[in-house]
Amino acid sequence: MLKRQALESDLEALVVVFTTAVHALAGGAYTAEQCHAWAPIPPDAEGWRSRLSGLKVMLACEGEQLAGFIGYARSGHVDLLFTAPPFARRGVATALFGAACADMRRAGAQRLSTEASLAARPFFERQGLTVVGEEEVLRQGVALRRFRMTGDLRLPDA
Repeated sequence: MLKRQALESDLEALVVVFTTAVHALAGGAYTAEQCHAWAPIPPDAEGWRSRLSGLKVMLACEGEQLAGFIGYARSGHVDLLFTAPPFARRGVATALFGAACADMRRAGAQRLSTEASLAARPFFERQGLTVVGEEEVLRQGVALRRFRMTGDLRLPDA
């Protein structure tokens, strides 16, 4: 698996991974209405371009296929981490998370934070993060439950 920085030309594939991951992988934790509010079809390409502009985005590729991506701030915040459904449970998210944490450490970050979905919370807990709060966010008028989580970046596995 090759990890590389995202390019502008990767935007469409990245949005497809996000959308399919929400609908196929998070669908067990959220209703169909919640998934459609979170990941509308068709997606808003300009909204995505704007959202990603402030993040460092790393991709995991298997051959020509995009297996997953992570979007984060080098200051220690993970904003996005999604795996394409055919690559779920194959170490893609773990590899991306590890590479991003290493980059954040090099940038001097000591604490890690994220807002994890119901589906992602167990993954982040396995990486050493703990829940510090629960919140409800609105997406297109639909409430979604998520968890604010933090961890210590000085530890090797967080």
